[in-house]
Amino acid sequence: MAESRLLPVPDGLEGLRLDVALARLFGFSRTVAAELVDEGRVRVDGSAALRSARVHGGDWLEIELPEPDPPAAASTEPVDGLRLLYEDDDVVAVDKPLGVAAHPSPGWTGPTVVQGLAARGTRIATSGAAERQGVVHRLDAGTTGVMVVAKSERAYTVLKRAFKERRVDKRYGALVQGHPDPTRGTIDAPIDRHPSSDYRFAVVAGGRPSITHYDTVEAFRAATLLDVRLETGRTHQIRVHMAAVRHPCVGDLTYGADPVLARRLGLTRQWLHARQLSFHHPVSGERVTITSTLPDDLQHALDVLRGES
Repeated sequence: MAESRLLPVPDGLEGLRLDVALARLFGFSRTVAAELVDEGRVRVDGSAALRSARVHGGDWLEIELPEPDPPAAASTEPVDGLRLLYEDDDVVAVDKPLGVAAHPSPGWTGPTVVQGLAARGTRIATSGAAERQGVVHRLDAGTTGVMVVAKSERAYTVLKRAFKERRVDKRYGALVQGHPDPTRGTIDAPIDRHPSSDYRFAVVAGGRPSITHYDTVEAFRAATLLDVRLETGRTHQIRVHMAAVRHPCVGDLTYGADPVLARRLGLTRQWLHARQLSFHHPVSGERVTITSTLPDDLQHALDVLRGES
């Protein structure tokens, strides 16, 4: 059965042709978007429109979506450890386990959050590129914690803008080597791809502006537990920034962490956990705060350090 969606035109699509705007909003090809308009399945502010009509920020689009293609068998496999933390008609939040990526990507053959949601029958927004529909932000496969996915097109548009405009409060727990001085501070350093590595990132002159705020929660002999708030959201941002100030996340061998300490604490990945997200609900406007408890491996590392202290 076809599904209808109602959503506002983002300001960034101001002045585009209707078929082009639809293609960008929903990830359709322009041909499919034009066919939907020609078939009378799209209305702008309640009225039929031509594919060549120009849209404006704040216009409301009503669209009868085409039937989705049946998912591939692999995409409906359940994902072990993926727990729901919050769900309503517009938003779903999961507790992403270790070894799970946000969405399919070239070279990744492991499980994904998108796959896990499909397995439980959750219909998510069709906006965005085909492989990452509904995904408004990401976590590394080696980072656990709260991740939010948009279920409705309106939620996708509003949440993407909120993340872009830095209106989402993103809190992480990070166990770093040594003792940062000062114990509370801000790292403001641009990040881009590492000049000599395809998979790493680095502080690079001329990179994208990146700001990380941190505060000490607990100090141990060899490490410090930090509460970290991201003002921006670059790939590997916390890992890169902490390594740049010579306090890499414990267990993060990619960015220079001590392997001996990681083995002693039983870690096989970086000690980094997305512990809380707080945002205004994209439909109701109410403040929503979602939290995640520490997984067993990170809690064990803390217990070892506390025992030594």
